[in-house]
Amino acid sequence: MPSDADLLAANINPRTGLATDYLNHFNEAVMLLEMIPDMPECTADFLEWRPLSYREHFAASNFKARDLAIAAYDSSDKAVRAEFDTITDTMTSILTAIGNAMRDVRQDKTRIALARQATGWVKPLVAQAGGIIHGSNTEVDVDTIMQEHLP
Repeated sequence: MPSDADLLAANINPRTGLATDYLNHFNEAVMLLEMIPDMPECTADFLEWRPLSYREHFAASNFKARDLAIAAYDSSDKAVRAEFDTITDTMTSILTAIGNAMRDVRQDKTRIALARQATGWVKPLVAQAGGIIHGSNTEVDVDTIMQEHLP
């Protein structure tokens, strides 16, 4: 296992074995969703977003320590990794479902409503995932977050 100094230098939390760089994958989707209300033509850009697992994200990235990030993830505490994966899987499911719904609708106002709804659901989950990466022991209540942001 790499030293804490190696992990810190690579922006990987030594306590959790997780890197915040993975959240950029979801922040990109959120940023595109946030643009849709003002620029509905950004829907096409959002629809190009593709889900990537933690390993896939780093394998495909230019992240300098990508192999280290994958190795640290693989050797991270199973309970922490399971909690993190549950949240990122939920974000992926939401973003995929919203993308599918946006492909099926024809009106910009519907796409705008979908984008706002998804943003309200995903942003708190990104924050929760960040807390796990940084070692916070906060539990996520996905049902509560989603209910708070239903129309």
